Amino acid sequence: MPAVLKKGLGRGLGALIADAEFTGEEYAKREDSRKTGVMTVDINRIEPSKQQPRKYFDEEALNQLADSIRTYGIIQPLIVKEENGYYSIIAGERRWRAARRAGLAEVPVLVKDYTETDTLQIALIENLQRQDLNPIEEATCYQKLIEEFFFTQDDVATRIGKSRAAISYAISLLDLDKRVQGFIIESKLSPAHGRLLTKLSEPDAQFMCAESIIERDMNYHDAEILVERCLHPREPKEFSLTHAFVQKASYKKLEDDLKTVLGTKVSINDGKKKGTIAIEYYSKDELDRLILLLRKAGDAQNQI
Repeated sequence: MPAVLKKGLGRGLGALIADAEFTGEEYAKREDSRKTGVMTVDINRIEPSKQQPRKYFDEEALNQLADSIRTYGIIQPLIVKEENGYYSIIAGERRWRAARRAGLAEVPVLVKDYTETDTLQIALIENLQRQDLNPIEEATCYQKLIEEFFFTQDDVATRIGKSRAAISYAISLLDLDKRVQGFIIESKLSPAHGRLLTKLSEPDAQFMCAESIIERDMNYHDAEILVERCLHPREPKEFSLTHAFVQKASYKKLEDDLKTVLGTKVSINDGKKKGTIAIEYYSKDELDRLILLLRKAGDAQNQI
């Protein structure tokens, strides 16, 4: 197996794509495309696979790769499948996107006649082994391998080169509320913090705790205490976390209503003993306008 393949690569996948994985030096020596199976294709005839597991691409990393491609070209060809005169990407969408940014008209490809099952399996494992998926995409890949290919968690662990515990840990993030998953995708919340929140069964409770962790920049220990307090609240049931969420939602409605009336952003901050209402303005004229509005509201109230 060529040296560039990563250690976690399973034998099955290695046998399928070994021809495509070689170093730049080896590629330069293989001038006869008939022998290697590598050919150049119009970049406009190539399209992403609908089964691509990765949904998010780091813009800065793509720009860096595009700069490298402008200088050195594409060293490792894309693996594609021919479909109705076009080519669907099995492995290498990131290179294809960067090549388009670099202005390439053609790219090297290796055409393979894989089944739909093979295509999805390769796309999943290729992305996992490159370790550039976000934690939620990674967890989704593991789940697909289990649900669609009947892998066990042990099978996935062996194929990817990770422990079974790591696979189980990752998949557990899919139990989180979608809003919390979004925080993890955006790197606002760590997977470790997210794993803590899976102890909470209510989606709204997960979301509220996640917001508190982010706003207060909590470390793991503090987040653990917060989750335990949510699991075992000292207040009566009617003042539970769900009640607090409803209360917070009502404040959001009030903020929106005041914004409509005043024509500027309004924030309501509720504390244990007192709260504040913050009204934003961006110029002296706007301040004068707001004061006039508030005075008129006060006059109208006095006349009632």
